[in-house]
Amino acid sequence: MQRSKPNCNLFRFNDAISNTWGETGKWRYHAAFGWRARAGGSAVKMTLDQLALNLGLSKGTVSRALNGKGRMAEETRQRILAAMNASGYSPDPTARELSRRSRHSVGISLSKGGFGPYFTLFWRALVQVAGERGTRFVEMNEPLDTYARLPDAVLLHNTEAVQERLALLTQRKVPAVVLGHQPNAAFVVPDDAGGGAAATRCLLELGHRAIGFVGMPTAQQSDVDRRHGYRAALAEAGVALRPELELDGQFSVLGGYRAVRRAWEGGLRFTALFCASDEMAIGAIGALEDLGLRMPEQVSVVGFDGLPGMPYDLTTVVQDIERIAVEAITLAEELIDGGPLREIVVPVRLHLGATTAACMQPG
Repeated sequence: MQRSKPNCNLFRFNDAISNTWGETGKWRYHAAFGWRARAGGSAVKMTLDQLALNLGLSKGTVSRALNGKGRMAEETRQRILAAMNASGYSPDPTARELSRRSRHSVGISLSKGGFGPYFTLFWRALVQVAGERGTRFVEMNEPLDTYARLPDAVLLHNTEAVQERLALLTQRKVPAVVLGHQPNAAFVVPDDAGGGAAATRCLLELGHRAIGFVGMPTAQQSDVDRRHGYRAALAEAGVALRPELELDGQFSVLGGYRAVRRAWEGGLRFTALFCASDEMAIGAIGALEDLGLRMPEQVSVVGFDGLPGMPYDLTTVVQDIERIAVEAITLAEELIDGGPLREIVVPVRLHLGATTAACMQPG
């Protein structure tokens, strides 16, 4: 007569994970992981679904722990790994390789501004990261409410109507990652404020006091944060803010050129300029040259972005574009798997080039 399995109630399901097994015949029962075959018996394969159920966690959380992806409490990660070892769970190699090659789709909702040099580089980095992950990357040029079906997650270029787009995605239960600082949302952003402060401190340490800011007085968050860093550094040094030195460069080469030339020809004087983008910095330098001013002897210039192929060895704040792309795709995948909202600020660094020098004029 076939021996029956012992009553499962003999073992408390919520006992601490251990190697204590109840045994009978060729079967053994673990308090947390159910029936497993003894050596020499037929294996009863533990699945990822069962492992997650027994632990009282989501499948996505368990999967992230096993694959070393995402962030979670170390106690939770160790609990999952201990459970895997105790239960005999072994991921299927083929399935694991497929899971590593994400089948998610991630879209990017573009602003009306189009592609500048920085965004072109960022776009290429996103495409490369998505390709390496097996993630389908979707370009979204139309308003989000015109799409009958949305990707599994959406990256939002933080320039306009962000709150409205976030609300729409929330209503449709689609995770969103904002590419820029955004309260109460998952976002990835370079340290714009820190970079703005570093650029301004560089000029202050060279003795400059009449420091102009060339940006774009709009709701674009990157400009707001870089301007905040500029103002904070001035205040820290005890230099009074002069609103007339904050110029509108329209985040373009031509805008930077026009803003600087118009200001100088209008009688405004400065010994240094912090431009909130490398494009505006190149335009500003062009204006200084056409005005007959020597750069950096008469006017120093600092940019922001770290774009390659500049016609000058520009002193600039360098962004880690590749890391920003990796963090954005990773965060989107975490949100798809039910992960928490995270705010990621990627460090920047100051490159000292040939466009800055000690101030030779009184401020």
